[in-house]
Amino acid sequence: MTSSISRAPKKRRVRRQGVIVRQIENWSDFLTIIQRWDGFRNWCFRGQGSASWSLQSSLSRHTRVSQICPKAWELQETRIRRIFERKSHLFLDDPPQDELEWLALMQHHGAPTRLLDFTWSPYVAAFFALERATDDAAIWALNLPLLWSIHARLSVHGIKVFDASPRDARLLEKYYLPNKHAFVWHGDPFRMPQRVVAQAGTFLVSSNLGMNVEDILAQYPGDGELLIKFILPAAKVRAEAMASLYAMNITQATLFPGLDGLARSMAYEFEYSWQVDLQTNKMLGVHKDPYLPSSLLDTPKRN
Repeated sequence: MTSSISRAPKKRRVRRQGVIVRQIENWSDFLTIIQRWDGFRNWCFRGQGSASWSLQSSLSRHTRVSQICPKAWELQETRIRRIFERKSHLFLDDPPQDELEWLALMQHHGAPTRLLDFTWSPYVAAFFALERATDDAAIWALNLPLLWSIHARLSVHGIKVFDASPRDARLLEKYYLPNKHAFVWHGDPFRMPQRVVAQAGTFLVSSNLGMNVEDILAQYPGDGELLIKFILPAAKVRAEAMASLYAMNITQATLFPGLDGLARSMAYEFEYSWQVDLQTNKMLGVHKDPYLPSSLLDTPKRN
């Protein structure tokens, strides 16, 4: 007897891969990808000025620059965290309430930490990727729904990541500072700094300063794509993209509230003009003929 209940189609399973690389040919190509796939709303993004850079926290990079022995990393990370907390009260009216908030505050003011900045906005990520890029830049996209699912169902390197929140000082000391595990935790401090809010920011916290995030994720159990790396050739994409982002009000002034951000935004203000084409110094056509083109005025015909 055949059941009248139709079976749901099997979900496509993709064997775990390292990084899916997508070459972007022009700005419209990237916009089309983002705007036509609702699933990206739950991903997070990170823009980097060079496609050759790995996903590393500022403290991971600093361990290589400083050439500190890996066996001393735990001691020294604890040291800078303690020094910052002991002295920052001179400048704080309302100190952080948990470990992640302390790390976010340190990162905000330029201290090296194991946090890796991401954003919920692919456009903010594009700004950071292209603002100063001269060669191929990159926008990394992380599949958070799949990451959350793995953390909820499976152990990663012997750890239940949902039970290893770095907000708790004891768990930070147990699972992160020793650099013996290989997982990333995603989340935010409960009280979010102004800059994080302005950038629609969120964080990854790596459990291992000696490993790139993409290498950690490549070892995750299960299947499916966790990381996409969009490569954007700055020479072909930057001018149009930066003008588009400027029209969205994505600038240094809005992403870094305060006088410093305003001052940084002057660099792009120098290369933007509503009056002239800065490549030729000729008046823009819209000033010669300020009326709307017929293509915008014509009423579309209905079938």
